[in-house]
Amino acid sequence: MTGYTMLRNGGVGNGGQTCMLRWSNRIRLTWLSFTLFIILVFFPLIAHYYLTTLDEADEAGKRIFGPRAGNELCEVKHVLDLCRIRESVSEELLQLEAKRQELNSEIAKLNLKIEACKKSIENAKQDLLQLKNVISQTEHSYKELMAQNQPKLSLPIRLLPEKDDAGLPPPKVIRGCRLHNCFDYSRCPLTSGFPVYVYDSDQFAFGSYLDPLVKQAFQATARANVYVTENADIACLYVILVGEIQEPVVLRPAELEKQLSSLPHWRTDGHNHVIINLSRKSDTQNLLYNVSTGRAMVAQSTFYASQYRPGFDLVVSPLVHAMSEPNFMEIPPQVPVKRKYLFTFQGEKIESLRSSLQEARSFEEEMEGDPPADYDDRIIATLKAVQDSRLDQVLVEFTCKNQPKPSLPTEWALCGEREDRLELLKLSTFALIITPGDPHLVISSGCATRLFEALEVGAVPVVLGEQVQLPYQDMLQWNEAALVVPKPRVTEVHFLLRSLSDSDLLAMRRQGRFLWETYFSTADSIFNTVLAMIRTRIQIPAAPIREEAAAEIPHRSGKAAGTDPNMADNGDLDLGPVETEPPYASPKYLRNFTLTVTDFYRSWNSAPGPFHLFPHTPFDPVLPSEAKFLGSGTGFRPIGGGAGGSGKEFQAALGGNVPREQFTVVMLTYEREEVLMNSLERLNGLPYLNKVVVVWNSPKLPSEDLLWPDIGVPIMVVRTEKNSLNNRFLPWNEIETEAILSIDDDAHLRHDEIMFGFRVWREARDRIVGFPGRYHAWDIPHQSWLYNSNYSCELSMVLTGAAFFHKYYAYLYSYVMPQAIRDMVDEYINCEDIAMNFLVSHITRKPPIKVTSRWTFRCPGCPQALSHDDSHFHERHKCINFFVKVYGYMPLLYTQFRVDSVLFKTRLPHDKTKCFKFI
Repeated sequence: MTGYTMLRNGGVGNGGQTCMLRWSNRIRLTWLSFTLFIILVFFPLIAHYYLTTLDEADEAGKRIFGPRAGNELCEVKHVLDLCRIRESVSEELLQLEAKRQELNSEIAKLNLKIEACKKSIENAKQDLLQLKNVISQTEHSYKELMAQNQPKLSLPIRLLPEKDDAGLPPPKVIRGCRLHNCFDYSRCPLTSGFPVYVYDSDQFAFGSYLDPLVKQAFQATARANVYVTENADIACLYVILVGEIQEPVVLRPAELEKQLSSLPHWRTDGHNHVIINLSRKSDTQNLLYNVSTGRAMVAQSTFYASQYRPGFDLVVSPLVHAMSEPNFMEIPPQVPVKRKYLFTFQGEKIESLRSSLQEARSFEEEMEGDPPADYDDRIIATLKAVQDSRLDQVLVEFTCKNQPKPSLPTEWALCGEREDRLELLKLSTFALIITPGDPHLVISSGCATRLFEALEVGAVPVVLGEQVQLPYQDMLQWNEAALVVPKPRVTEVHFLLRSLSDSDLLAMRRQGRFLWETYFSTADSIFNTVLAMIRTRIQIPAAPIREEAAAEIPHRSGKAAGTDPNMADNGDLDLGPVETEPPYASPKYLRNFTLTVTDFYRSWNSAPGPFHLFPHTPFDPVLPSEAKFLGSGTGFRPIGGGAGGSGKEFQAALGGNVPREQFTVVMLTYEREEVLMNSLERLNGLPYLNKVVVVWNSPKLPSEDLLWPDIGVPIMVVRTEKNSLNNRFLPWNEIETEAILSIDDDAHLRHDEIMFGFRVWREARDRIVGFPGRYHAWDIPHQSWLYNSNYSCELSMVLTGAAFFHKYYAYLYSYVMPQAIRDMVDEYINCEDIAMNFLVSHITRKPPIKVTSRWTFRCPGCPQALSHDDSHFHERHKCINFFVKVYGYMPLLYTQFRVDSVLFKTRLPHDKTKCFKFI
């Protein structure tokens, strides 16, 4: 009991202590809370009371407590800043509110305008729809009228005769063969394209006897000819080479005649066949003499009157350069006009030696009796008398120092080697060619060789004997390049030669050089001439010329081209429409089937361009300067009448003789993408622009992520086979306009300048029209030509880095101009613009036309081009001198003519003399 009581009391005592602790904690917590409440509540009240009531009355300026005015509070620095911010924000809020109200007013006005524009657009759409309907109806009516007045013509279906069809009946006399009775026109329709089949001489017995060089040269040129076909069934013409025969082989006439008759397509009489006998030496035998050739044409250098059929057979030049091109460095220049000797002649004729040593009777005595059969004796005596008179320095030798070359009877044999003869002819103004004394020998290889060598070195041929048949005489006007004098007039030859003026002499020499280069110089020229002669006789047009196929580089277009303010600001000069026209290609050439009739002699004798030998261009194959002779066709022909008018009409239309025309920009570039893109963007909105052809001259393709600008016309990026500046002038098939604007990728021209240049070119389509002018000058100390780029009032070249020219010159540059010039351009990577100026001046005999006063055209800040290289000008000096040697003379012509618009202003430095300009 006692234990229980103690336990209970102990338990109670311990529990009491715990409760006391809890109670004391609660009292302290309550007191702490009460104390904090008193501090937080009463202390601010007390502080507020004292702050608002206590101040010192005697020191009002030093009061710490008490109410203060607003201005007084701002005296504190940080409070003052806050006040300023408040005032600034208030002012801005007021301004923004005013602007908001103003913008609301403008928005309301613009909404009204938008509604009005929407109504105008709807009305314009209705008007446009009506105009489209009217245009559609007009086009339909136009097509109906055209169909009524110009019915469509389809090409006739070609009907080939049977293989064994002999065609026309043979003429009674073989010597009476002419085209109308010995040529089968049914195999050569106008639309046939003039297919030519060339026999392989190696398949026949006489092929093993041919001279290897002649055979190899002939086969090489035949393979490259555009007319040659391997399908003999569709051929219009069949060509077989039978000579020159190697020595000492002698092919009997009967044997050769038998082999000719065995040709697969001979058809009993050989109609539509051409037998070619090329001579490489002056003593080539008349292989086809006494050989019955049936109705086959014969082309060779030696003919007797009994075997020559005028208008049917062809007299060709000898094949001197069989497998080699002429070396232009060895050809003397065409100036000076007068050379050391007035005329020269070297030759030997055994039959005339005795009579030449005797004193000849006078012509009066001779005329009293029978007329002489041979004038050679009189010629010898007269020429010796001229030489002995010493009035002019002449050289005549009638006896060879060495053994003379073999020759035909009564023919004057050649003396010495070819190199020695050429050296003498280089010193001769005229070269005498005495025809054979036998009147039955109308032409011989010896005479043809003399003619070839004289033309080659620029000695004007003087042919004594009018009975001679010169090569291609029925097509070429030999009176423009040679003098043909009857033998009885030998006493007047000296007077005749001295009476020629220097200008006439230079013109004849230049025409002779043209004839030699075009028709005589190489195997290609001889074979092309033979085919062209026959094709022209039967009035078949030339095949289309080969255009350069453009291998397009895929590129992404989508970058919107901006408008350069420098390009758009044309000032008062606006020469194009506000909106660009859709691409419009120049009309193609439409006179294909009448060219050989209307331009017969002019196309064969127009120097210097062998237009008839080469296929015709899609435009005009006639000289630009001869456009006045054309009554139809395209290219340089007149079309319609202009509606240019004045003022607004002039700005909106080209007018002139070709009222609708565009041009193509050809831009050469090499791994300068940024510069190229900037140049392309500057073409945005250019009037009358048809297309831009970018000639990518680098083997490295453009960047794949490069975005090309959208300038409103197609941009064709063309990949080239090699890096060559000649690629600038390739006749790309993508160029569909006659006008080409050749421009560098860093050229900086305004739209008004380009348009003005285009309008000027349309007035002179046969010339180069551009901006940067240059000129050539003669360096007296070094006796050579120099290229000069200084400012001058006179010029002779316009750089093609910014110039217009006709596409026809692209064909001539790439396919007709001597390859040696293009090779030099590739060698120096320079001078392509000089070469084009030489070519155009050589053809037209006119200088280029410079427009505006711009002398440079490079864009500011562009990377330096090749022209900034130190060797650039030295190479151009060399180019000019080399080109002069190739052409034989300096074709560039000086001009003081410059075309400016009346709105252009010329600014000249104070130290420069003003130039005359024509507006």
